[in-house]
Amino acid sequence: MHSTTVNPTVTHRLTLRRATSDDLRGVLALLAETAGWLNGRGVRQWPAGGFPAERISPLIEEGVLYLLDGERGEEGPAATIALDGHADPEFWAAEDAPGAALYVHKLSVARDYSGRGLGEALLDWAGLRVLTTGRRWLRLDCSKDNSKLQDYYRGQRFAHLRTVDLPHRASGALFQRAGGLRGRASGTGLPFVDRRGLPVPEHV
Repeated sequence: MHSTTVNPTVTHRLTLRRATSDDLRGVLALLAETAGWLNGRGVRQWPAGGFPAERISPLIEEGVLYLLDGERGEEGPAATIALDGHADPEFWAAEDAPGAALYVHKLSVARDYSGRGLGEALLDWAGLRVLTTGRRWLRLDCSKDNSKLQDYYRGQRFAHLRTVDLPHRASGALFQRAGGLRGRASGTGLPFVDRRGLPVPEHV
């Protein structure tokens, strides 16, 4: 995640959908752009060159990687998020009740779309998915050395549970919040429609 500025105003309503194999190149380019941006600021969250295709293709094949189409389809995705029930065993222990949560991965917003509140909106959407699957928590891990990113997630009402300091992992700061919306003002919708073309619900 990549911008601490939250402004939910978007010029055109975007569309959220599941990524397909045809989207792989665009997703890899977006993740590489974000990785380079992070590493340029000294944040070791992701590999500097982005992720190899073999790390992302399984997410697409499993149907857990979603993207927001850009305002002009040929420009690549505006944002991406993976959401699944796979708890990283190096981070989440049995006492955390790993099955009670959905986990956010690969949340990324294109630089051209930063400052529009897309990250916040995708996290709200993920929170709604938590409730529809009968789970309790929305969880993520992020760089243990990136205080600004951690502050961003606190601002999205995530609670810092603990930091797992593994020498071979840059990530390890563990966060969670209850399912549902962050607390968006009544009457304010999310700046995209879901993959079926229906408005994302504002309330639960």
